[in-house]
Amino acid sequence: MGMLIVAIARIIDLAFNIYIFIVIARALISWVNPDPYNPIVRFLHSATDPVLYKLRKMLPFLRAGSFDFSPIVLLLLLSVIQQLVMSFLMQLA
Repeated sequence: MGMLIVAIARIIDLAFNIYIFIVIARALISWVNPDPYNPIVRFLHSATDPVLYKLRKMLPFLRAGSFDFSPIVLLLLLSVIQQLVMSFLMQLA
């Protein structure tokens, strides 16, 4: 049973890491003027917009002029949640 929990924990950890890289890629492409019809750009927007929209709605002060801090806050939240989930699952195993 412990090995199953460790395997599930690793899959969850991988999912968190993939989503973190998606958020980083979204933040990087926001510095340039990407083609909105590019499939990669559309994927990055569709994968991150719902979460970023909710975060901006909850914390409206994240936008300062033309700079948007919501991806940074999302990355911090993802890292904290990832560490909490992983430590819980490893103690459970």
